[in-house]
Amino acid sequence: MPPSQTNYAPSLDKLIKSLKSQPYEASIEALIFLLKRRQVKGDDCAVATAHILLQVVARSKWHDVDQLLGRVQSVGSRLARAAPHEPVIGNIVRRVLGLIRDEASEDRNNADDLGSDSASDIQSLAPTNPPPQRPAPTPVLMRSNTAAPVGLQVSKSMFNILSAATNADTPMTGASTPLSQAQPASVHALRTEVINGIEEIMDEIQQADDQIASFADIQIHPGEYVLAYQPTKTVERFLIKAATRRRFTVFIASIDPIEAGTGEKPYAALRKKLNSHGVTTINLASNGLMAYIPRVNKVIFGAKVIYQNGGLLVDSGACIAAQAAREFLKPVIVLGAIYKFCPEDPSDEAVIGELGNPSSFVSYADGPEVEALDIENTVADYIPPSLVEMYITNLGPQTRHHLASILADHYKVEDIGYSLHDGEV
Repeated sequence: MPPSQTNYAPSLDKLIKSLKSQPYEASIEALIFLLKRRQVKGDDCAVATAHILLQVVARSKWHDVDQLLGRVQSVGSRLARAAPHEPVIGNIVRRVLGLIRDEASEDRNNADDLGSDSASDIQSLAPTNPPPQRPAPTPVLMRSNTAAPVGLQVSKSMFNILSAATNADTPMTGASTPLSQAQPASVHALRTEVINGIEEIMDEIQQADDQIASFADIQIHPGEYVLAYQPTKTVERFLIKAATRRRFTVFIASIDPIEAGTGEKPYAALRKKLNSHGVTTINLASNGLMAYIPRVNKVIFGAKVIYQNGGLLVDSGACIAAQAAREFLKPVIVLGAIYKFCPEDPSDEAVIGELGNPSSFVSYADGPEVEALDIENTVADYIPPSLVEMYITNLGPQTRHHLASILADHYKVEDIGYSLHDGEV
């Protein structure tokens, strides 16, 4: 059953624990409920999606690779349609589909090798120097209108029998055996391998921020001024890691000058950690950061998704900062794990920008004053690739020209064109 609390937003650990404790289909519906209400978002979507697909592999009934691919595609589509603003869901679904194809192909190759070995074993039963064959019986001379003797048969040696059996046994030629014809042991082996692979993907997601942070002291130099716009958890960890070995100044730009409910300035915990390492922090309102761009040495963003053309989906307002950085020839560095790389070009909706609830800026109580206005609250921006200098991933720094090889290593061609947004949730 989905959570009953109106504003329920579970932590990742509680979410995974809750999904594990529920029946298979109920856990899917519970996650869809939370995705629709945007109570699970960002990096948590990736981990939750991987966990649900692991349950699909482990707990659903399937008998061949085609059935398994179909079930993963079906559940993945339901999750993607519940949260079309979270492209990482589609990324994880495609990663798992590619994993299944790889493991199934490996199983077939192993079966081919085994078949070839069996054929060799049977061939080895035949003598190396076969004995001379007995002469064939003398044929009976018959007229054309005379029937052949009923009892006439051709004699065969044991070698002929073995040779005929080997040639007639087509599976011994090493031809691929479809997994749909595999024994239950093969299905069990595939299930185990895919589950292990999904667990590796989940480990990759959870370790990505630390791996990205390991490149921080290479990118940030002593005495530099760094602008971090709406720093994500990935950016925060990156800056804290750099602060352990470098002394620099960070401009932290945000939309809200005061955090709602607390009355504190935003990113108070981040500022405290950076200050403890001797790093100076300066808070900026997003509408005033333009005056500081000439002073900064580089601008750092955390990406929600990185498209195959190198464009980014980022927090609202980041595009203006990137354009200003380009105007003043300041490099823009993007932090994003490999699982955020999307093998598609951005949709028209992504380029326009995601819209959110405007009530945080305009009160509904002011209805008469704003009745004639159309108010849009953009919560996500698209940054074109021409504004980005470098992408730092958990595999290291990358340029735009290397993105194609990264995508080719992590996605299958047959899954890139698969639409995850067709149909109803």
